[in-house]
Amino acid sequence: MSLKRQGQLQCQNFLFLKRSFLKEGIFVLMAQPGLCKLRGLALRKNKLNIKMKILHLISSPQGEASISIKLGNAIVEKLMQANPDSEVTVRNLTEQPYPHLQASHITSFFTPAEFFGPEHQEGARLSDAAIAQVLDTDVLVIGAPMYNYGIHTSLKSWIDQVVRVQKTVSFSESGSQGLIVGKKIYIAITTGAVFTEGYYKQFDFIEPYLRAVFALIGITDVTVYRAEGLNIPGVRETAFEKAVESIAV
Repeated sequence: MSLKRQGQLQCQNFLFLKRSFLKEGIFVLMAQPGLCKLRGLALRKNKLNIKMKILHLISSPQGEASISIKLGNAIVEKLMQANPDSEVTVRNLTEQPYPHLQASHITSFFTPAEFFGPEHQEGARLSDAAIAQVLDTDVLVIGAPMYNYGIHTSLKSWIDQVVRVQKTVSFSESGSQGLIVGKKIYIAITTGAVFTEGYYKQFDFIEPYLRAVFALIGITDVTVYRAEGLNIPGVRETAFEKAVESIAV
């Protein structure tokens, strides 16, 4: 059975949960209250091609020498192979940085809308734009090279503009509630040592932090790929290739 359907399918108030194919080639979409955006579906010979919007965030200042950029590109390439009609936007956070949090930002973030003035609008402008880009994205690919056991400051600055009360997370007596749903994140972590086992595992802060902060705003579908041991002779020679081989989208 060959079925082609192009165009834009907006399914607000539904969260894409599961897709399955019957032997007859029928596409079944199961959903529940939430939010999803599927921008074009094509079913050919029982294979689904989803036209997605992919946002690739780079946080390495090393340019062409960066392994995290190469690993992020490999993830994007696999996504495009599976969904060739998708659109990719690349933002290099080291070349187009978001500002570190200043008093003007914090004041704007916590000022009720009815009291917003021009100074508050300016203070929230970049945050509003960053949040809007995330909301308009289906899949995020985030490069996260390790520096001093943590992420690069450019990525932290972006996170601080995106994690925002009443915009991407709300709080009540029962706890926090993430306000962004229906998103998928792939994280490309690169490290000089091996942090998934052995002595340095106790300093493996990047993955737990990123999983926690994205869960705070509602994104729990997170997959991590690592190229580690990049400064260890006998390991670094094959670290990148092994990371790429592990990619499954």
